[in-house]
Amino acid sequence: MTSTADASSNYHSLRAELETLTTEAFRPELSQIDRLPTLEIAKIMNAEDATVPTAVATQLPRIAAAIDAVAERMSRGGRLIYAGAGTAGRLGVLDASECPPTFNTDPSEVVGLIAGGPSAMVTSVEGAEDSKELAEADLKELSLTPDDTVVGVSASGRTPYAVGAVEHARARGALTIGLSCNAHSALAAAAEHGIEIVVGPELLTGSTRLKAGTAQKLVLNMLSTITMIRLGKTYGNLMVDVRASNEKLRARSRRIVALATGASDEEIERALAATDGEVKNAILTILGGVDGPTAARLLEESDGHLRAALAASTG
Repeated sequence: MTSTADASSNYHSLRAELETLTTEAFRPELSQIDRLPTLEIAKIMNAEDATVPTAVATQLPRIAAAIDAVAERMSRGGRLIYAGAGTAGRLGVLDASECPPTFNTDPSEVVGLIAGGPSAMVTSVEGAEDSKELAEADLKELSLTPDDTVVGVSASGRTPYAVGAVEHARARGALTIGLSCNAHSALAAAAEHGIEIVVGPELLTGSTRLKAGTAQKLVLNMLSTITMIRLGKTYGNLMVDVRASNEKLRARSRRIVALATGASDEEIERALAATDGEVKNAILTILGGVDGPTAARLLEESDGHLRAALAASTG
C-alpha cells in the first residue's frame, strides 16, 4: 500500500516533470481570455490551430520513413496497432475504426487500443494511463509478430501506457513508432521511429485535446491513408476499395467507377453486377476488357494493385 509520504513524493515528482513539458506550459498573455468577446476568443483559437500544419511539416521526412516501414510489414500480413490513453487513445481508435469502410480492411488489420478498454472512449478510467503493465496485457492478447507495427500515441510523450506499449512491442521484434508533441520525449526514445510534433503551449493550459490533438489526428491520418495508398487500396485519388455498406457508399461506388472509367451508367451497373459490387474489380472489367472471374484473378496475382492488374490485362 502506498504511504502518504510516497504519494506526496510521487505528486511532486510528476508536477516537476509536467512543468518541463511544452504542452503543459502556462501562457500569461492568455490569462484574461475568459473576459474577451466570443468572436475574439474564436479568432485567437483559430490562429493557434493554424500553426499546427507547420509543426507537422517539420516532421514529414520522419513520417514518410515510418509509413514506408509500416507498408512493407503490412504487405506481408502485418497489422497497424495504435496504443494511447485519453484523447490520444481515442484518436487512435477513431483512425482505426474508419479504415474498414474507407479501405475495405478487416477490423483486425488496423487496431486501436485505449488504456482502460472500450469504455474509456466515453468515460475516464482512473489510473489506466499510468500502467505499462496494462499496455503489455492488451498487446499480449493480440499475439504480436515481427510484421506488426505498434504506434504509441501521447501528447506529453511520457504516458506510461503508450511508452509501455512501444517497449513491449519492440522487445518482440515489432516495428514501433512513437508519436508525441514534446521534444526529447521518452516515447520517441523508446520507439524505432520517433515523431515529435512540437505545437507549443495550449490555449487552455495543459488541454492537449486542442493543438496537440489536432497534430496527432493529422499524423494518424497520414500513417493510415498513405500506407493504404502504398498497399494499392486506391487508384489515383479514388477509394477503389471502399466498402459499400449503405446507400451513400453504394452511390459513391458507382461514382468512383464512373470517374475511373468514363463508362455509361448501364455499363457500370453491368460491371458491378458481374463483380458482386467490388469497385476495383468492376473498373478492371471495364478498362481491361475482362470478365469478373478474370478480374478477380488478376487482382489476386497483383496483390490488389489495380494498376498492376490493368497492365497484366492489356499486356
